[in-house]
Amino acid sequence: MRHVIALDVGGTGMKAALVGDDGELLHRARRATGRERGPDAVVRTILDFAAELHAYGVERYGEAAAAAGLAVPGIVDEQRGIASYAANLGWRDVPLRALLTQRLGIPVALGHDVRTGGLAEGRIGAGKGADRFLFVPLGTGIAGAIGIDGRVEAGAHGFAGEIGHVVVRPGGIACPCGQRGCLERYASASAVSEAWAAAGGDPDADAADCAKAVVSGDPNAVRVWQEAVDALADGLVTALTLLDPRTLIIGGGLAEAGEVLFQPLRDAVRRRVTFQKLPGIVPAALGDTAGCLGAGLLARDLLDADGPVRTDPGPDSTDPDSTDPSEVTA
Repeated sequence: MRHVIALDVGGTGMKAALVGDDGELLHRARRATGRERGPDAVVRTILDFAAELHAYGVERYGEAAAAAGLAVPGIVDEQRGIASYAANLGWRDVPLRALLTQRLGIPVALGHDVRTGGLAEGRIGAGKGADRFLFVPLGTGIAGAIGIDGRVEAGAHGFAGEIGHVVVRPGGIACPCGQRGCLERYASASAVSEAWAAAGGDPDADAADCAKAVVSGDPNAVRVWQEAVDALADGLVTALTLLDPRTLIIGGGLAEAGEVLFQPLRDAVRRRVTFQKLPGIVPAALGDTAGCLGAGLLARDLLDADGPVRTDPGPDSTDPDSTDPSEVTA
């Protein structure tokens, strides 16, 4: 059975699968990244995990995986196959595609985690059938994936879709990016958690608690929630003015509140649009499997591309004969 390896690397854990030609998840596995042991250890864990998946495919299905897809956080140079920077993992300029190609001997695609998740949502999830979509997960921060005709736009330098750093409150809360008033400082799950913990005096309160309090009619919770919704609507209207998407797909932890989020958000966006066409605003469909499914799609795209598929790391990557993880993660 032809299959590909899909790996989705997060800050603390990894999700992986063997994916068949029909998109079926044939085998699933999880593993900690081991980031407490340092960036070199994370790279070795990824390579070892992929090798185990490769061996399992041979044993279970009688043939090796045809390709592999890898989704990672941070700044990703997808064309060169390099994880340029990831604060949570301590990476700088890690040639992951070259390292994984060397280890497995099959073609490898490297993608940004949010764009990869957006690719899956666009092709087989909530955006299926939409020629233009914007995927916005509301988690610890806020990112975005711009979908165009079945692909996701990375931009000239790999920064496309960073809607979380659109300034919606000029001069507002300082953001680690260096700006003040960024969207993710007001409308991410972590921002709502901080605001609700401060409003209620409970340092352990989080965004889910705030959503429950909104349902019960707590006026402080309603205020905190509406401030987040208004900021999110401002950011989304900026995005739809620039991109004119047919569908806005909202995911991440905050979207788990369901209609507690979506009803006021749709109303807030509707009040703000003038000449713009109002897109459909829908919840993401794939949950935490989106990144893994998207990595599988990246791998399958390598196989479906016209012409021969590269199995060498490419001329811009570190020479695999001299590459060691301990030498590339400083």
